[in-house]
Amino acid sequence: MSDSMAIVRVASENDLKVLSRKLLELIADEDGQAYRENVSKFGIPYEYVTRAFSEATLVAASKSGNSKFYLAFENGTVIGFAQMIRQQETVAELDRLIIFPEHARKGIGTQLLREVVIDQRSEGIQTIVVSAGKQEEQARRFYEKNGFRLTNETTIDAPWGKKLTLVTYQLHPE
Repeated sequence: MSDSMAIVRVASENDLKVLSRKLLELIADEDGQAYRENVSKFGIPYEYVTRAFSEATLVAASKSGNSKFYLAFENGTVIGFAQMIRQQETVAELDRLIIFPEHARKGIGTQLLREVVIDQRSEGIQTIVVSAGKQEEQARRFYEKNGFRLTNETTIDAPWGKKLTLVTYQLHPE
């Protein structure tokens, strides 16, 4: 396992355009890992995902002031990202943390998470919450390994009409 260091920074509007293109490219490949793990596994309609990852959606979320995107770069190329959404004065939700498949399992997700937590803490965030599908064992192990504690399990009606069982974790950064 190589421990390559990525460069992490808060995304600019231009970064979000690059990120959107990369995400749409990844999920357009129905045989690819990104599509299987993020679209087909949850029965999400393709239109829903393409709208969620569109440039307009990402830029609007960033401009809303509640969402902050962090990008991980290696040799100037985006290799992953995290999105934080402030829920309350001291509470933020880690909405997504995705490392692109060819860069996964190299410690980049942990590095990205660590830098996000430091930045969020500096902005007064005392609690970070994250939800994962109950069956998403890889994601769950990742959060547990990084200090998140399981706090809740619930079944929701997803916006695309399926029932999903989610587990919620919390982290209280020091």
